[in-house]
Amino acid sequence: MPEAIEVEAVISPRTEDGIEVDEPKKKADFTPSHGLTTAEADELRVQWGKNELEEKSKPKWLVFVELLYGPMPCVIWVAFIIEMSLHNWLDGGILFAIQMINAVLGWYETIKAADAVAALKASLKPTATVKRGGVWANADATMLVPGDLVLLGAGSAIPADCLVNEGRIEVDQSALTGESMPVTMYKGDSAKMGSTVTRGEVEATVEFTGKHTFFGKTATMLQAADGIGHLAQILLRIMIVLVSISVMLCVAILIFLIVYGKEEFATALEFVVVVLVASVPIAIEVVCTATLALGSRQLSAHGAIVTRLASIEEMAGMNMLCSDKTGTLTLNKMVIQDDCPIYTPGVTKNDVLTAAGLAAKWKEPPRDALDTLVLQNSGLDLSKLNVYEQLEFLPFDPTVKRTEGTLKGPDGKVFKTTKGAPHIILKLVQVDAEDISKRLHWKVHELGLRGIRSLAVARTDDEGKWRMLGILTFLDPPRPDTKDTIEKAMEYGVDVKMITGDHAVIAKETARALGLGANIQEAGGLPSMEADGKIPKDLGKKYGAMIIAADGFAQVFPEHKYLIVEALRQEGFAVGMTGDGVNDAPALKRADVGIAVSGATDAARAAADMVLTQEGLSVIVHAIEVSRAIFARMKNFINYRIACTLQLVCFFFVAVFALEPKKFRPDDDLAPDFFKMPVLMLILITVLNDGTLISVAYDHVVPSRQPEKWNLKVLWVISAVLASIAMLSSILLLWAAIDSGNPAGVFQRWGLPLIHYDQIITMMYLKVSVSDFLTLFSARTHSGFFWSMRPSPILLGAATLALGLSTIIACLWPGSRPDGIPTRGLALDEHYTLWALWVWIYCIVWWLIQDTCKVAAYWVMARLNLFQINTAKLVNMRAAQTFSDKPLARASAGLVETKLMELKVDKAIDSVGRMASAPGADSTASTNMRRISADLVVMRNAARLTRNSMRNLRVQQSAGGAAGGDVEAGAGNAEQEAARMHQSIAQMEAAIAAALPEARPELQATLDGLKAAAARLEAVQQVVRTEDAAGDKKEKELRRASL
Repeated sequence: MPEAIEVEAVISPRTEDGIEVDEPKKKADFTPSHGLTTAEADELRVQWGKNELEEKSKPKWLVFVELLYGPMPCVIWVAFIIEMSLHNWLDGGILFAIQMINAVLGWYETIKAADAVAALKASLKPTATVKRGGVWANADATMLVPGDLVLLGAGSAIPADCLVNEGRIEVDQSALTGESMPVTMYKGDSAKMGSTVTRGEVEATVEFTGKHTFFGKTATMLQAADGIGHLAQILLRIMIVLVSISVMLCVAILIFLIVYGKEEFATALEFVVVVLVASVPIAIEVVCTATLALGSRQLSAHGAIVTRLASIEEMAGMNMLCSDKTGTLTLNKMVIQDDCPIYTPGVTKNDVLTAAGLAAKWKEPPRDALDTLVLQNSGLDLSKLNVYEQLEFLPFDPTVKRTEGTLKGPDGKVFKTTKGAPHIILKLVQVDAEDISKRLHWKVHELGLRGIRSLAVARTDDEGKWRMLGILTFLDPPRPDTKDTIEKAMEYGVDVKMITGDHAVIAKETARALGLGANIQEAGGLPSMEADGKIPKDLGKKYGAMIIAADGFAQVFPEHKYLIVEALRQEGFAVGMTGDGVNDAPALKRADVGIAVSGATDAARAAADMVLTQEGLSVIVHAIEVSRAIFARMKNFINYRIACTLQLVCFFFVAVFALEPKKFRPDDDLAPDFFKMPVLMLILITVLNDGTLISVAYDHVVPSRQPEKWNLKVLWVISAVLASIAMLSSILLLWAAIDSGNPAGVFQRWGLPLIHYDQIITMMYLKVSVSDFLTLFSARTHSGFFWSMRPSPILLGAATLALGLSTIIACLWPGSRPDGIPTRGLALDEHYTLWALWVWIYCIVWWLIQDTCKVAAYWVMARLNLFQINTAKLVNMRAAQTFSDKPLARASAGLVETKLMELKVDKAIDSVGRMASAPGADSTASTNMRRISADLVVMRNAARLTRNSMRNLRVQQSAGGAAGGDVEAGAGNAEQEAARMHQSIAQMEAAIAAALPEARPELQATLDGLKAAAARLEAVQQVVRTEDAAGDKKEKELRRASL
């Protein structure tokens, strides 16, 4: 293989033909193995262990048991124990059934996700050809030990870290290092476990096995990456608050009933326990899990298999996507480029390709990567080569470093062709050698700076002298959809950074082609693990600013990828990581969302949260859309569930303290001293409402254009508003119903008859049930009225079913005394049967009031920007609500928006260029297009200046390096650049109006994209200016106070 394109293992770099490559780390002084006996192998296995990696696994029974304890399950267990101790067998049985149903559903969804992970990890059992007891045999690769003699042949996976005994092989290490080209290995070179032999066959000595291999050390980082998920943390916080509120109010009710009401302890305790169980959101985890499970099936249908359900919620909030280059952003396949420098007059690129093909065995399968490149990936028509007769062929040899063919053409003339590294082929050239040498060295250097590799091709003329025909250029190109995917990701507020083990020049060329930016950092400036293998605690503080400012990273090792992800996470970013190789696995595991792309190795798939089954990254954008829709549905449900919990427990709290039925109805034998509701009714409310609310997973929602984050303050305020109105309406209805015998009461004034107390119980059951579901339809539309977004047919159908059943139950409930409380159906009165209708009318009226109050609450918060309701999502950091919350939040201001602006401008420049050169375009139109192009260049420069101004301003100020005047000047610069962008957009609008009619649609679409990007950037700038002004004002006040 030509030395110019060999990229050896790692360690010491050298530069050749303009491209820096690495020398392999050799161990030439080792003693080659001649094979072990079975006894020796068994003894070594005791010392070193099996050639496999330890995996942490949790038994399925333990998963089920863990679902039986926690804030919610513990409340139900306490209630169950109390009910059983009071001999309330039916109520206790219902509680036990609810506990088991919740646990089984949660267990099923969790195990299903775990089984998916196991299926992805499962692959063909690895085998190895090993010499034991003097006999070669295929054996289980997990039984290998250091010192074994193995055979490494073309197409076989390397079963352990091995040292080559003798000979030469080519090894594909792309899964380990990210390098696209195979690595040539000789005696003493270390072939790593996880790589594949592509050419040759050698005997090798096993050096390391299992956890001691290169991949084993990588896997150690996989095992270290663990912790409670973000969604679990949020749900736990919400549940702890709800349970605390419910327990506190229920304890107050218990004390009141015992001390003031003189109720027996057992009776009071039974009532309080039932209120507690009915008020806590026992199904909140099940509904969220079911919603995520449905979302995982939706993603699977679009080419993304979810292996960890909670990652869907984390993808919705993902604001930083770190992507591996080789095989993820690129094709992982060398492709001939259009650029083909010619050094012989009259020769074409096709002539160069033909000569290169003749310097190979074109009638046989390709022997190496270069033959594959020329014969299969160049578009060369091999049938046209058959007119030549190959007389001799010189294969690639490390001492010659080129291939050569001797051929006889159809005219009977004999000639030679050769291909190889440019500096090697140049030594053969005899015609115009001095001139070609200067031109060729300059060209190869220029290509090397861009990361493009080169292959020189020469041919002998009639006199037998070598002539340089030209240079074939090739690289691993980006996938066709990658640039568009990156742009769409940024439109959703996700910053994209490239992380690769490949060389810096190649990384920069790829980043340039994809529009990622030119700030590519190399491994020298990146963090590393501490001596004890632990993650530095100050990782984010030390390296966070450098990492977020970079557009990509090159020549990194798995350790670097892992630490880059960890540094971003420490600073509060929600990080996604894409990759396909073993070298990506630790970072995939550590990221909030690890994404293994199509064709990924088993190690990458096993570490990932999502596995793509379709090539390219476009499915990631769709996954972002789906995950944000799922997030919106979960947020709607949680908002509703908090409101229902609060309204129910507060209703009973106020009812017990404020309304005593016996005082209103002293002559009614059915009226108790305090209002109570049977356990069965409360359980029915919970089961019917929560059971049918799984349909929330199918609801219509609009995905956010910015990364989602939990603004719990807003969530609690809106839930409190919804709960307050629902609770107030329930209290008023209960008061009016109890007071219905009063001639001056509300019922009498409305012409309604007296309602018996046993029907009041079923009336309140229906009221609470109806209010609960109507609250959902209010909660799901957020700041809009309930009619602003139509519900899905499935949700509407489930609500209709549940409300219908609740109404039927309330109307036909038989006369009975469950828990000693008199109850009777609303339609079972001989004199009046329309109570259910009035309850429905009453609930709808209050629902309209409730929805109006919700909209008003959102309006007030938006008007005053309370709890950062307007601006929190513009802060592109999950752990920050304002740019001053975290040290790097300010440095990230406008980071995505300015990059997106540059991409949109570049896209517009391409579009305008096509229009200017389109056939039929007159001179006036061309002039307009050139004017637009000039405006776009100005706009791009303005975007870059804006990014620098916004990024550096607060960073300098927080470091103490910027005075107030500097801050004002920096803000002024940002405002000036924004004004320039608006001016350029206005000029473009005028130019488009004068453009040819057929050119306007494309130009207008381009302009619309620019305007949208500019609007987002301006919104971020406005927030920054507002916060900066508030911060300066606060600092001045503090200075005055200190004086």
